[in-house]
Amino acid sequence: MTTSSHEPISPSVIDDICARLAENRRVRQPLPGGGSLHIERLLPFLCVYRRNPSRRDAGTGTLVTGEASYLLAPGDAPVRSGLKKLVKRIAATATDRLGSFLILEIWAGDAGNVPREVDGVTGELLLPGPGFRILTRRPHRPESTVATLEFALQRIRLHGQAAEVEINLHARNHPPGMGALVSESEASRIGCHVLGLEVRPIYRDPETGELYDRVFRSLRRGLARSLKKAFFTFALNRTSVRPQHYFSLGGNSLSQQVLTVDRQLAEISGQFKFLLLVTPVNAERSWREFEASGYAKPPSFQYRPLDADPMLLKRRLMRIATERVDDPTLAHVFRQTQDELDRQIMMLGDIGTRRFLPGSMQVFGEVEPGLLTLAHEILSRCPIQKDEMVESPLDARAFARLAKREIDHYRRQAATFTATAIVRDDIYSGLLTTGGNLLIGRGTSIPARRAEALLHHEIGTHLVTHYSGAAQPLRLLRVGLAGYDGFQEGLAVLSEYLVGGLTSTRMRTLAGRVVATDLMIRREPFASTFHELVNQYGFERRAAYTLVLRVYRGGGLTKDVAYLRGLVEILDYISKGGDLSLLLVGKVAGDHIPVIRELLLRGVLRRPALRPRYLEDASCVGRLARLAPHATVLNLLDAPST
Repeated sequence: MTTSSHEPISPSVIDDICARLAENRRVRQPLPGGGSLHIERLLPFLCVYRRNPSRRDAGTGTLVTGEASYLLAPGDAPVRSGLKKLVKRIAATATDRLGSFLILEIWAGDAGNVPREVDGVTGELLLPGPGFRILTRRPHRPESTVATLEFALQRIRLHGQAAEVEINLHARNHPPGMGALVSESEASRIGCHVLGLEVRPIYRDPETGELYDRVFRSLRRGLARSLKKAFFTFALNRTSVRPQHYFSLGGNSLSQQVLTVDRQLAEISGQFKFLLLVTPVNAERSWREFEASGYAKPPSFQYRPLDADPMLLKRRLMRIATERVDDPTLAHVFRQTQDELDRQIMMLGDIGTRRFLPGSMQVFGEVEPGLLTLAHEILSRCPIQKDEMVESPLDARAFARLAKREIDHYRRQAATFTATAIVRDDIYSGLLTTGGNLLIGRGTSIPARRAEALLHHEIGTHLVTHYSGAAQPLRLLRVGLAGYDGFQEGLAVLSEYLVGGLTSTRMRTLAGRVVATDLMIRREPFASTFHELVNQYGFERRAAYTLVLRVYRGGGLTKDVAYLRGLVEILDYISKGGDLSLLLVGKVAGDHIPVIRELLLRGVLRRPALRPRYLEDASCVGRLARLAPHATVLNLLDAPST
């Protein structure tokens, strides 16, 4: 049902809204004057924002749109007729079924009241910190809810300052210049509670009214979490609702806006296969030339032609309106992904140039001093093993047959697991998962004792998370959220350990990649880094060449640091009791664990559709349990998996 922009909110519209709420159905109702009512299900609260036509108020209305129950209402009298009746009927409907109801109205404070402080030493103007006023009245007020909201708001930090929070028990709990939506006597009769929240408008320019985008996004996320904590306390103490977690009171459906932005970002990501494009097509020929030169002349690598214009991709990417996403959590995730895709696209245009390395360091990071120290420790403690290839190695087609059997195992779990193992002539050696398939270089030779570990690494981790992500409503979980490489590779290496395939040689390889990346960042020539690995650390020449190639490809790719760094992060995660199943929802970074937990609790995401085979093996599960309390990389060296 719709309403004209100039008509009052009619009794029939109000009746229809309340009938839907009584049946616990979703309400999405446009209101006169450009307002809207959005209630996903019958909930014990309503966030309200009323626009004041006499003042500029950019951004403030958006502070409520991240909640599962909100009302955006015009403030001008000609089109707000029926608004108070609507709010009272919603409150009465909810109270009848839930026991009580909370109305929380939000508005911005006067920009002229924002503190202007200066540094006592330098006299420089200090950026104002966040501030809030909670307005309520004695005696009819939910004390525990107010206390929870106060404590949660105080934890918001902006400009290096914690939020100032004031509680006023005697002021009007509605915006200045407007009447109360529900009077005290009506609230008491209905059984609902009314709180006002005034927000210090530090998120916009006091002169022009334009938003400070980064400040606003941070404030919005912090406020959304604070509100949910307050609603959670109110529900437990005042109603019959028993939410599992405060996140459970968030939205559990995805708007068309969210789905559109998610699809657009995933489509851009699918327009280019980054790792394939930065992998040389002449790796074997370059090795022979390098060998023939006495390991002195640096290889000249050739790359696949780009099948998409980076500038056109970038233009399409920047048209995606991530800033319009109402959900603060998803808006943050989408913005991160958009930024990372932007940097990757620029890297594509810089392949083979000196500009490639700075881009790589932005996307994949540098070599932290602690990680370099750990790499040197591994290389000094892990013995050099020269007998891995004594038994007949597996060639590309033999490994592809093993991979097909592994894929069939997961296809029995889910018919949507449609991966294929493909031997590629344009890749000489190595394994690569991309586009939901496993690519195997035609010249690949794999030690038999490493085959099982690699199956779990490539298929049991990379492909399982790809197809688990594909089963989720967010497509980005299939292609990967920003910065997912570290946790993804760390989880894959952990799987190698759990199945008994994390050998000394493998650990040396992971450490060698870190050392080589550090040398590359310091602009050491290819041949110099090669000789360092061979002479200083005892790597075989062909292994050292492959390792250095991976690091120097494209102009300097720092991605290979993610394996050891990711292993450190994963071990730290499980030592603190982290749940591995959260990492199997899709391709996620460590920073996204709270986001995944929130979206699962909200019902937006589902539990993983696929489970790695090693988590079904009693010996692997036992090894994980023994490792977890003291999980560190050095402990792995002391208690090898084989």
